Amino acid sequence: MEITLKNLQEVGIRQSLQNNVLTNVGPALPLYHIDTFLRIAHFMAQVCHESDGFTIGTESLSYTRPARLMMVWPKRFATIEFAQQYINDAKKLANYVYANRMGNGGVETNDGYTFRGRGPMQTTGRENYARMSNKIFNDDRLLTNPDLLSDLQYGIKAALTEWKESNCNAMADTDDIHKVTVCINGGTTGLHERKIWLDKWKHSLQAKTA
Repeated sequence: MEITLKNLQEVGIRQSLQNNVLTNVGPALPLYHIDTFLRIAHFMAQVCHESDGFTIGTESLSYTRPARLMMVWPKRFATIEFAQQYINDAKKLANYVYANRMGNGGVETNDGYTFRGRGPMQTTGRENYARMSNKIFNDDRLLTNPDLLSDLQYGIKAALTEWKESNCNAMADTDDIHKVTVCINGGTTGLHERKIWLDKWKHSLQAKTA
């Protein structure tokens, strides 16, 4: 089983992006044994959520409301007054929320912003960029040119590598979106929206095999 242009149209992928997705994602899926109804549906649901239907190549982090920051990072933003300092300042926000984690240095290193989420699985953090760079290029070029992951031909390889190394095919085989989401996200953020994408992909793929 493989994805088709009709599938992309039916689930709502923007027309201007469809050929790029079909060219770069379609042929790559079977290389990672994502070739069954459930595996394709679950993988595509996750990357479609993470990238908002492949429209987001790089995490923007440009928030306009303090309340939203408090919702997304409740442990880091306890008050509206503190959150207000990070509104409409993506670099300052990224360097704060991603500092001293995932291999990043402190705020002063700019690692948080440099290695913010990119690609259809939103690879984030210096250590993950280093790992994916080694997997994809056998060198460290993503550390000096992290924007390469925003290019779907490379970003999808990072997403597929993450999927494979996390053994997500096995979870998809049981049709357990909760487990797949925790595996990809580390929690259940966006679970409802991920279910919507999954339903769309299931419906489209089922129509193809009916």
